[in-house]
Amino acid sequence: MANTPTPHIGCNPGDFARTVLMPGDPLRAKFIADTYLTDAKLVNNVRGVHGYTGTWQGKRVSVMASGMGMPSMGIYSYELFNFYGVENIIRIGSAGAMTDKLHLRDIVAGMSAYTNSNYGASFGFNGHLAPSCSYELLAKAVEAGKALGQPIVPGPVFSSDCFYEQGCDKTASSILAKLGVLCVEMEAAALYLNAAAAGKNALALLTISDSLVTGEALSAEDRQNTFTKMMEIALTIA
Repeated sequence: MANTPTPHIGCNPGDFARTVLMPGDPLRAKFIADTYLTDAKLVNNVRGVHGYTGTWQGKRVSVMASGMGMPSMGIYSYELFNFYGVENIIRIGSAGAMTDKLHLRDIVAGMSAYTNSNYGASFGFNGHLAPSCSYELLAKAVEAGKALGQPIVPGPVFSSDCFYEQGCDKTASSILAKLGVLCVEMEAAALYLNAAAAGKNALALLTISDSLVTGEALSAEDRQNTFTKMMEIALTIA
């Protein structure tokens, strides 16, 4: 394709599989490639954002980091969908629980993504958007979770532009929790909007790494290396 390599992905057409798993952390992408993929090849390392393509149980699969936040996810998912022929992106990330019904290491599938971001304005709609996941990927993930003995909790999530609440509406989490929003993260809304605009498929699988309710939290090393059930579900549906 004439648009490749892109400014942010130094690959050629065909270097990515039809399905890309996207953790936020480049080191989590490396962990997945090293742990699960056969004959994994580093196909991208622009700005240290590791992208690999290999096989898992005979299927060709890619994994690449998205970085943190919607602008970063927006760039990488746009380029993958529109310039590299990627059909499915499965975000495999962490999230903070907004309800006491979720516990550390539970897995949420984001059916829709509320957001306080203005990212949606670039799509020409003058209103509030809560973009949705691919039902096909969601249904497959729920079934894969059952088969692996790891139930998935489907529901709405909150994609926030702010990790720390200073400068943001501190009441947003409590308001959204009352509306049934399960957890907060920082990328799903941008991924879902890009997928919708490109006519592609996206799903955010999120492991609960901390709780806004109890204050519990996992370490950075745990987030990088131990969310294996979520990774295996994503690989199963890739």
